[in-house]
Amino acid sequence: MPELPEVETVARGLDRHMTGRRILRVEKNRPDLRTMMPADLVARLEGRRVEAVRRRAKYILVDLDDGAVVLAHLGMSGRITIAPPGQAPNRPDPHDHVVLHLDDGTVLRFNDARRFGRIDLARRDTLDAHPLLAGIGPEPLGPDFDGPRLAAALAGRRSPIKAALLDQRVVAGIGNIYACEALHLARLSPQRLAMTVTGARADRLAAAIRDVLQRAIAAGGSSIRDYVQTSGELGYFQHDWTVYGREGEPCRRCGDAVAVRRLVQSGRSTFYCARCQR
Repeated sequence: MPELPEVETVARGLDRHMTGRRILRVEKNRPDLRTMMPADLVARLEGRRVEAVRRRAKYILVDLDDGAVVLAHLGMSGRITIAPPGQAPNRPDPHDHVVLHLDDGTVLRFNDARRFGRIDLARRDTLDAHPLLAGIGPEPLGPDFDGPRLAAALAGRRSPIKAALLDQRVVAGIGNIYACEALHLARLSPQRLAMTVTGARADRLAAAIRDVLQRAIAAGGSSIRDYVQTSGELGYFQHDWTVYGREGEPCRRCGDAVAVRRLVQSGRSTFYCARCQR
């Protein structure tokens, strides 16, 4: 599933092409994805001008000029691609479930082969109370995210720190890949109890989370299965992973020939270096 860097990359690509443009026509090719899409989606979008495209956690938010907000989630296999004016493919893809035509000829396609994505509508003035966003934790790239705030969110949690980082109520947008990478950078074992990550440990982890996410965004995210940028290009951060997916390979910090190990936590694979993560 795309995580924060991939969603941020897509949101930035959409913002460049959509902001200031008017949605002339909407093709809604099926009524549902993971859940039912709004029945009036076409009527609510056609004729509206896009004011901004941004991200909250793993959701793409499209602000419209009437105060409505489109919430889009890519799910497991979703992708949103952009065809500049005159470059739209002649043959539609059967998994293009929603297609937007902008007033400059740009065409945007929400493609989702497995249909685990979501598209919903909300009001900007009540967005934080929307069921999909209510209770989500702080943005790790925001100005108010730091060690003390992370430690406060982890206080009293007896789950492993890796599992806690995947809880969107603790911090927004982090998934399996970037939790593994951030814990390695912070030299913290994924099995450490979350409640013990305080003080200097929490400072190191908050800084590591920010660093890993920023570098991943700069690389266009990580492409391992279905994810592509809005241009159709792959992300490149998978080439810089230090532990994720590298079981049995040398740790890129300590050089142990068999340092990178894999264990299963809450049904998810965790990759870590047993030598340098404590």
